[in-house]
Amino acid sequence: MSSSTLAPERAVSAGHLIVAQLEAAAIPRVYGVPGESYLDVLDGLHESPITTVVTRHEGGAGFMALAEGRLTGLPGIAMVTRGPGAANAFIAVHTAYQDATPLILFVGLIPVADRGRESFQEFDITSWFGSTAKKVLVLDDAASAASMVEDAIHTAMSGRMGPVVIGLPEDVLTHMVPGGTTVPMRARAQSGPTSTALAELGGKLSEAKKPLIIVGGEGWTQDCGTALVSWAASHGVPVVSDFRAYDAVPHAFPGGNSYVGSLGYARSDANAQRLDEADLLLFIGCPRADVLSDGFTRGLTAETVVAMPGDTLGHFGRIDQHIVADVRTFANELAELDLKMAVLPEWLKRAREEYEAYSTPHLDGGSHVDMSACMTVLREELEADAIITYGAGNHALWPARYLQHTAAQSLVAPRNGAMGVGIPAAVAASMVYPNRQVVSVAGDGCFMMNGQEIATAIAYGAKFVVIVVDNQCFATIREHQENHYPGRPSGTGLVNPDFSALARSYGGYGERVERTEDFRGAFQRAVQSELPAILHVLQDPLTRSPKTSD
Repeated sequence: MSSSTLAPERAVSAGHLIVAQLEAAAIPRVYGVPGESYLDVLDGLHESPITTVVTRHEGGAGFMALAEGRLTGLPGIAMVTRGPGAANAFIAVHTAYQDATPLILFVGLIPVADRGRESFQEFDITSWFGSTAKKVLVLDDAASAASMVEDAIHTAMSGRMGPVVIGLPEDVLTHMVPGGTTVPMRARAQSGPTSTALAELGGKLSEAKKPLIIVGGEGWTQDCGTALVSWAASHGVPVVSDFRAYDAVPHAFPGGNSYVGSLGYARSDANAQRLDEADLLLFIGCPRADVLSDGFTRGLTAETVVAMPGDTLGHFGRIDQHIVADVRTFANELAELDLKMAVLPEWLKRAREEYEAYSTPHLDGGSHVDMSACMTVLREELEADAIITYGAGNHALWPARYLQHTAAQSLVAPRNGAMGVGIPAAVAASMVYPNRQVVSVAGDGCFMMNGQEIATAIAYGAKFVVIVVDNQCFATIREHQENHYPGRPSGTGLVNPDFSALARSYGGYGERVERTEDFRGAFQRAVQSELPAILHVLQDPLTRSPKTSD
């Protein structure tokens, strides 16, 4: 019998009650590495409809939960043990916090009586996670198990979304709760702009000659993204996306094109200049943060409106109007405004032309496989709603610049620059959307941080194609060294395995690609394999980024 269907009069353990509350919240999966500190929760999952995805590393579990939160809007759930397990999962919590992604991390803890004695794997959960989570909770009262889980879910999803950490003392988990039952899930407030705020914004937009809309954050849907870019196109306003929020709005659709590229790393010089030239900046779902503004140096003086679901954490510089609103409600209501605009007629036209030129691949040259040519193949081969994942590194410059997103929830990539996200994100994406194509672009360094999760993919029937870009170095750091310490590379060289053979050793599909002209056929065979597939692509070790033009 499922734990959520336990009779009200029956005593239930706190661990089983946690599982029942997760079921009540319609959580479909939990990701984790088992530990003796939360055995009663694992026992509760034994007959639960919730799928327990056993990962090969706590970092992988955290990143899979992160991907689930990014792709669904429900908080992804990760479960790890105390001490070392919690330490390994910390990277996902930091990523979820800086990326504003809903995630809940359950951490097993030592028994309450053992606290303060430097017990085996003891640590202070609040001190560890208090500065990089929205809330840290510890289950010291078994009777509060259900309400604590409900509160964590509500907190993770409310306002500016983010991670919540729950500590689970192993002895408290086994305490019986007489008549223990789940609690109702609170409705999440959907905040929208007031009529007064919309009128004030409408006045600002009507007077601007060079307005610019910047979109980012979480909560975007196909409907509201399309509504926004359609409205912007009809009013002559360019739309740019925040760093790695490229799927917030469709890049192209029938009826008008107002998307003109991104800001942050991989952005065009034209968009950086556009941020400075704009006389009105409308941020929707994201603040004017570090990466977006080239280290707090661009777009600081223009009249600024910020529409976000919570506070303006991370925003730097001028704010003339702050509208508290979730992106879906705000975008849909903005799209209802019919304004007479003073915008310059060439403002959007020139921006769109520059975007189309910048996002068209040019051959990089050099030896081995040309990554820009590979991006051309992917633009032709990928399905319209394909999900793209990648971690951090120069390899991500190619998909960020050249791959278009026309579907919502089609990108999982860390905005905090965490390496190792791409492979676990691809595993989770395939499980969340088993009928959608999933492709991960991975650097050789990035892949090796969580590449073992290919085993998890095999175990749970996930399928995707990984393109491992092998240039035998940590290219991002090597590029910095070449700029600041020319001729003195240090600590950035890599010796790599045969990634295609590694894929086959797990039971997946693997192929080595050494020539540009061989990539298309290799990609098609990888897709047709219906397996987790790795294409080991050999890139010129001297190529650092896409070529700007021929």
